[in-house]
Amino acid sequence: MTDTAPRPGMAARRTVAGDVVEWLDVPQRAAALGMEPHPEGGWFVRTWTSPATVSTPAGERPAATLIHFLLPPGEASAWHRVTSDEIWMWHGPDAVELELGGSGDQPDPGARITLGPDAGRDRVNDAQAFVRGGMWQRTLPGDGEVLLSCLVSPGFSFDDFTMLD
Repeated sequence: MTDTAPRPGMAARRTVAGDVVEWLDVPQRAAALGMEPHPEGGWFVRTWTSPATVSTPAGERPAATLIHFLLPPGEASAWHRVTSDEIWMWHGPDAVELELGGSGDQPDPGARITLGPDAGRDRVNDAQAFVRGGMWQRTLPGDGEVLLSCLVSPGFSFDDFTMLD
């Protein structure tokens, strides 16, 4: 696939290795926040990297990193895991369902956490969710747009990221 956008207002979703997988129309909020497509699905932008570093078995990492993550209506993230702990923080406007899949070689669908408003009750189920390092996770598609932040510690590196094919 070509590295040149078919038309203005499009962005390439790439593999972790940098190969173009598909061209996508950039959602308005993603453009406003300077986001790019994430290999797992959704859109992201790193907003902070700790200046402090820590040693991990895989090498030096920032003590923590923070991203904004956007899921447009109907979009989901693929099963994936990172070696570091993550804290998901919901900003709205709609809810998202986070599914956890254990820490085995393959995901084993299990617990689901709803981040955001509880339809029909006008209350927040959870505004934050903790995912232990090495735990498989994915988001399930929703009807509306949702903006989240994700704090990762030790800081995120694609070297520590595994996505199910």
